[in-house]
Amino acid sequence: MVIRGCQVWLRRWLHRPLHGLRRRSWLRNNVLRSAVLSCFVLISLQTMTAQPVSASMNRFCQLSEAEAQTKESLRVAGLQGDEVSQREYKRISRQQSEAMHSCRRSQWPQNQAVWLRLYPCDLRPGGLDALMDRIVNLGYNQVYIESFSNGQVLLPKNDNPTVWPSVVQFDEFADRDLLAEAIASAHEHSLDAYAWMFTLNFGYSYGQRSDRRQVLARNGTGSDTVDFADNGKSGVSEEAFIDPYNRVAQQDYQQMLRAVLARKPDGALYDYVRYPRLVGGGSVVSQVRDLWIYGPAASQALVQRGTNGKGRSLIQSFLRQGYLTESVVAQMDSIYPDEGEPLWQSRTPIPVAPDDLAPAAERRPGLQSELWRLSVAHAIQGVVDFLQAGAATARQEGLPTGAVFFPNGNRAIGNGYDSRLQHWNRFPAWMDFYPMAYAVCGNTNCIVDEVRRVANVRRNLATVKPALAGIWGVTQENRPSLEAQMDAMQRAFPQIKTVSHFAFSWQDAEFDRVRKFCPTVTRRVSNRETLLGASE
Repeated sequence: MVIRGCQVWLRRWLHRPLHGLRRRSWLRNNVLRSAVLSCFVLISLQTMTAQPVSASMNRFCQLSEAEAQTKESLRVAGLQGDEVSQREYKRISRQQSEAMHSCRRSQWPQNQAVWLRLYPCDLRPGGLDALMDRIVNLGYNQVYIESFSNGQVLLPKNDNPTVWPSVVQFDEFADRDLLAEAIASAHEHSLDAYAWMFTLNFGYSYGQRSDRRQVLARNGTGSDTVDFADNGKSGVSEEAFIDPYNRVAQQDYQQMLRAVLARKPDGALYDYVRYPRLVGGGSVVSQVRDLWIYGPAASQALVQRGTNGKGRSLIQSFLRQGYLTESVVAQMDSIYPDEGEPLWQSRTPIPVAPDDLAPAAERRPGLQSELWRLSVAHAIQGVVDFLQAGAATARQEGLPTGAVFFPNGNRAIGNGYDSRLQHWNRFPAWMDFYPMAYAVCGNTNCIVDEVRRVANVRRNLATVKPALAGIWGVTQENRPSLEAQMDAMQRAFPQIKTVSHFAFSWQDAEFDRVRKFCPTVTRRVSNRETLLGASE
């Protein structure tokens, strides 16, 4: 009735035979001006709400530019104190989130997720709402929030029990909990929010601590992973990988993990579950000295895998020299005259009396080969055990867990192995698998092949959740658009229920820049025609 009255009154007022100057003088009257503007607002809101919220939602459950702009305009007006717009923003935001969820139930995949890095500027008024709105606009119902990465943790500066600095260092935000607030905002927008954490890569800042340098992984030349970052051999200066056998590293990680999980995310994702990927020839480990097992904890744990004196001594010699000699094998026979074959975990030779052992020269090649395989398995097992311990902490909280990895990170290459030693095929079976299918070949075939490599091992495709890299509606040199990649995934693996995209910042570079440097958070929605237009 009120809106109808406004419509009649405005129609009569606008059509009165008044000279333009006289009508403008009427508008200088505060009471009249307030009445006119109020009527325009009410009629506009009725027009907006009369339209179905999901009228122009495309097959990827993305909202139209017009709907996104309407919501953003209301958000900005509400932020500036307009209570009517504020209420209407919350209502439309809720309806659009519900429409997106309804769409996700009918469209493949059931879950569409995005990887997200937060910035201190997101704590400015309206920042998280603006961010989560855009995530919903792009058809996502899950968000993976970077909580521990690059030597920083997403905890309040004044409530950070870990050895890492907080992401948020601004004094004005020292008590603000960006992770907890982001999770709460995600939930308000009907998004599942997972904590995404690095695993063996503790970050460069960790390696610079004088009380933590000995915790880093070391190779047979005495170098640790920060040495490789400093001299450019790793290709990434922010990386510092720890010795997964080191008790201090385990305790530091668990302390961080407990603090992050206290913010009640909906799941936990573990990234960098590996050793560094080196450049050039270093990308392949082909001898024991290439392995990151020379830290005190890792080397001691390897020696302890020997199950008799002869086995432990041969392991020590192999680590020290990098190979076995005939004289060393013979020497061990004489030092341990009552022992037959050298023994270590997984080695079960046919029992032989000491006097019946073959000559040292005959046994040396086989023993050296077996020790090489033992050393590689030891390096791999350190990664797997560290992951399992971290994931078990989240699992005890009843949270789903996932391991993020490169499908080709476990390859044998010639006589060696990929230096990452990311043997995902040995990760805990109770975890979900998140293969990063980032291959680039000018089409989607290589991307599908990477996922297929995991699917052939995993079998239950509901637990395989590929991560794709790309931009909606944009082909980047040899990388297809996300639409093309999604279509290829659906054709090849219709049983898959979750696909994620790296990264949110790629979808709107200008908005990401605004979030980094805080010029303002009440900006208009960026032009997304190139992102959404090709998806219709």
